[in-house]
Amino acid sequence: MKFAYKFSNLLGAFYRHGNLCFSKDGNSVISPVGNRISVFDLKNNKSETLPVSTTKNISCLGISPDGNLAILIDEDGAAILVSLVTRAVLHHHHFHSPVHSVSFSPDGRSFVITKENVALMYHAPGRNREFNAFALDKSYYGPFDETTCIDWTDDSKCFAVGSKDMTTWIFGAERWANLIYYSLGGHKDIIVGCFFEKDSLDMYTVSQEGTLCVWESDTELEGLRKGPKYSERKKTEEEKKKREEEEREDGETRGDVIKGSADTPKQVEGIKNVRYSQRSKHYFNKEGDFNKLTSAAFHKKTRILVTGFASGAFHLHELPEFDLIHSLSISDQRISTIALNPTGDWIGFGCSGLGQLLVWEWQSESYVFKQQGHFNNMNSLAYSPDGQYLVTGGDDGKVKVWNTNSGLCFVTFTEHSSSVTNVAFNSSGFVVVSASLDGTVRAFDLHRYRNFRTMTSPRPAQFSSLALDSSGELVCAGSQDSFEIFLWSMQTGRLLEVLSGHEGPVSNLCFSPVQSVLASVSWDKTVRLWDMLDSWQTKETLRLTSDGLAVTYRPDGQELAVASLDGEITFWNPQTGGQTGSIAGRHDLQMGRKETEKITAKQSAKGKSFTCLCYSADGESILAGGQSKFVCIYNIKEHVLMKKFEISCNLSLDAMEEFLDRRKMTEFGSLSLVDEGTGDGDGVALSLPGVKRGDMSSRRFKPEIRVSSLCFSPTGRSWAAASTEGLLIYSLDASLVFDPYDLDMDVTPASIRQQMKKKEWASAILLSFRLNEMPLIREVLEAVPYNQITVVCSSLPDVYVDKLLNFVASTLEKSNHLQFYLSWAQCLLTYMDKSSRTGQHLYVKFKSNFCFLPSCDWNIYNIRYAAALSKQRGMKRTAAESLSDEEDEEEEEVHLQPC
Repeated sequence: MKFAYKFSNLLGAFYRHGNLCFSKDGNSVISPVGNRISVFDLKNNKSETLPVSTTKNISCLGISPDGNLAILIDEDGAAILVSLVTRAVLHHHHFHSPVHSVSFSPDGRSFVITKENVALMYHAPGRNREFNAFALDKSYYGPFDETTCIDWTDDSKCFAVGSKDMTTWIFGAERWANLIYYSLGGHKDIIVGCFFEKDSLDMYTVSQEGTLCVWESDTELEGLRKGPKYSERKKTEEEKKKREEEEREDGETRGDVIKGSADTPKQVEGIKNVRYSQRSKHYFNKEGDFNKLTSAAFHKKTRILVTGFASGAFHLHELPEFDLIHSLSISDQRISTIALNPTGDWIGFGCSGLGQLLVWEWQSESYVFKQQGHFNNMNSLAYSPDGQYLVTGGDDGKVKVWNTNSGLCFVTFTEHSSSVTNVAFNSSGFVVVSASLDGTVRAFDLHRYRNFRTMTSPRPAQFSSLALDSSGELVCAGSQDSFEIFLWSMQTGRLLEVLSGHEGPVSNLCFSPVQSVLASVSWDKTVRLWDMLDSWQTKETLRLTSDGLAVTYRPDGQELAVASLDGEITFWNPQTGGQTGSIAGRHDLQMGRKETEKITAKQSAKGKSFTCLCYSADGESILAGGQSKFVCIYNIKEHVLMKKFEISCNLSLDAMEEFLDRRKMTEFGSLSLVDEGTGDGDGVALSLPGVKRGDMSSRRFKPEIRVSSLCFSPTGRSWAAASTEGLLIYSLDASLVFDPYDLDMDVTPASIRQQMKKKEWASAILLSFRLNEMPLIREVLEAVPYNQITVVCSSLPDVYVDKLLNFVASTLEKSNHLQFYLSWAQCLLTYMDKSSRTGQHLYVKFKSNFCFLPSCDWNIYNIRYAAALSKQRGMKRTAAESLSDEEDEEEEEVHLQPC
């Protein structure tokens, strides 16, 4: 059971890159987080990360109008179609170049993606039963530079595309006679947003230099007319089929190609072409060239325009009068994306620099949602004693406490001035203690949300490890520069003792859960056990073969696990000081090769090791993680690897692949070593020291995948890993599993219950197994009358008998209807011919599933034996006759026992 953990949620990351989307009802916001997407329920204050992922970081996403489908496109152009209902991937597609934006039409019949200088229209999946979910309909050419944004008219007749060439192009979704394409200028910088008026062809365009242009059309949407070429093409069905059969070299279906040019399209006789005129032009207030307009969103019903700037400020204007409603600042970082919910009341902001996600209600001027993760590495985590809360510490100097049920952070402590290296809960669960490189150990009260105790050393020291005893009275912290361990009292904050003896930095500390014994591991290749009751003297010194990196006690305190630099995990008896076993886990890490490394991943793995350990709640297995994308779980008794969890498949992180891409190797070295500037790529930006804004010498790097901390929940139902991706939760409680068998459109829960009403039990059972939802199968089986079981079993096909027998075997272990399910099992085995191959296989399978059947047989034999003894004792016989009878009964027992 402990090896069936599945990915459950992602905490500590709310927004990375891409665009935000609101759900159909407007109560949830969907945010891209690395190569995953998270859904934040704003009404119930909960978060959920979908169990789907792309190959690289998501650059844009689109939600269908009905809210059932989502298209996720990564930075390389690889797309996946995801069902938001079943949380499953429906289709994969590759656009072969980076995609800048994607948008569904309001009627849901098609969607448009923009890549390079072309806009591609596809038939939206889900409308027809088609094999290829991404069928290309038309290609639109016109812009001379990369495209940036898309917007549709309300009736899905036309769409507009903004470009970096400072123009906006309007195309017809169908081939209109009076509007094939139209180009709008009037700007001096990149187009950030283009928006249609409600039920109109009138437009608003916003550019990066802070200019808003209002465009007026001389034609209404009802005035669009279909051209003669369009009607002729629709009449010929054979030509359409031939055109769909032709394929491009990249494998995409060839669609109509519409090319725009600087010349005005030719006017069809009798139909006047659509014309645009600039009604007005407005300018936003700017504080300099650095404060560029970075994002914009428009709500058509309320005519509210929201614009975000590089300084972290945002403006609300009412159009077309351009009346300023609000001008506020949410941070000092660039606003990357803006989205409005369908009612226009809530505005979602995403800041990629801080990983910040905010939802603002502009009418009441209040925050609906405000969350931010650690914008640097997450170093440590700890569960509360009841498993309801998680505390994390990061390189940004912040200590955050998370609710495991909602997945949200409810308090952040910012008192530390340097990296937080370790965090811990006390035994009550209401005090959080953190150690930092700033030379302080701080205790925080979760009742009043304040720092009530600050503990320091006599001379400055950088604390790299932390431990609390079971009573919560003693606080220990290890130093990485003075090689000492400092001991404080939680009640008074007074320094009690300085423990000396290590000859290298103290890498980890751990208190015994049952005794007042502190275990410390150091780079000096020793583990020291300190007795807290005997003047803090060294009780035992354990010698390691390499530098010690991590130490942890088993929950019962009878075993000690130590991870060392040579990649081994050694187990020790803390009472005797003897080694009880070891695991060589270096090869299980499977290190990847960095893009800047000169040696192969196989050679690089020789210097890698586990850096964090954690026992399971029952103490039978141990989790281990390090500088790798894998977390290993080992069986301690057998010293074997049971399972490896891959925490990430995001190739945007470094050291993910074992071999480098030879296509990126040139005679001058790897292309990854060439700095392409701050505007390209999706790495983490690094500025020169002291430069806050407008740094033209900014550099980027790819974060390296690693696991910095592991912790099992006290309940044993889940475990957490602090990694480069964020705080990953793996749980035994599966949220949603959908695995149908031989499914078609007619197999639905409604049709199954309809068969139950008709008392067609065999048909209902077959349909329920085809849908393969366990609660529904249980409902159907328990609705079958007892006297109809034999009739139903005799009419089932062989392929479903196997499935039903497996279900009965698994249900018998936890169901209260023991006799009912035993009757099912008896009938199934009776009507299957044991002499046949299928019958023998099912009988053996059923016997293996029921581990209690031999126990039942043994109980029957014991009852017979006891009845025979009581019968013999009731009869008056001689001692010799009784002795002989007992010997006969013992012989009979030997014959009755199962082999």
